[in-house]
Amino acid sequence: MLEVQGLRSGYGAVEVLRGVDLDIAAGEIVALLGSNGVGKTTFAATLSGLLRCRDGSVRLDGREIGGLGARAIVEHGLIQVPEGRHIFPNLTVRENLELGAYRRGGTNRAGNIEKVADTFPRLRERFRQKAGTLSGGEQQMLAIGRGMMAEPKLLILDEPSIGLSPLLVEEMFTLISRLNATGLTILLVEQNVLQSLEIASRAFVMENGEIRLSGKPADMMNDPELQRSYLGLAG
Repeated sequence: MLEVQGLRSGYGAVEVLRGVDLDIAAGEIVALLGSNGVGKTTFAATLSGLLRCRDGSVRLDGREIGGLGARAIVEHGLIQVPEGRHIFPNLTVRENLELGAYRRGGTNRAGNIEKVADTFPRLRERFRQKAGTLSGGEQQMLAIGRGMMAEPKLLILDEPSIGLSPLLVEEMFTLISRLNATGLTILLVEQNVLQSLEIASRAFVMENGEIRLSGKPADMMNDPELQRSYLGLAG
């Protein structure tokens, strides 16, 4: 589904990504893990065309998208739910969802709204409510639902658990698993290591703009040295 090779990107004169290699197969949840500031959000933004790809290759379904702008990348089916949600607070829940289909999925807008409402029953109850009045968990549901409106081939979730209570974090990871069970391919960018590894098919660990480790979650969870050195867990 996604093949990234030698990806380099950054801000101005500062190079953040230093030759990142990562791949995702159709139907997987792949977790990109690492502490704050290692380049995870920069990676997601570069895949989405929000930052320029300075070098390397990004292929989605065999097509090179690394040099395309954000609009074209959305049209190819790579959809990002950004860190911080970035909903439109003064628009209703339904209007936010409809905007998710602006570049892609417009012909199926009505049916997709029903699918989102079935996935998130709480949103159906709040279709006419201003999005800014929702709780944090509901806003995150809305942000994910808006991403689903674009009929993603690959959905990038950037820190979906940030700012949520422990109970809502548990609910959010359960929801992500349910979405994946429908066949949706997901790149999960997270600092929440343990719960990410519990639902991921594979995981990559980023440090200083490079992938330091990759493998199956069970291997990472059971290796004390990996836990101490890269995952910030007690060994």
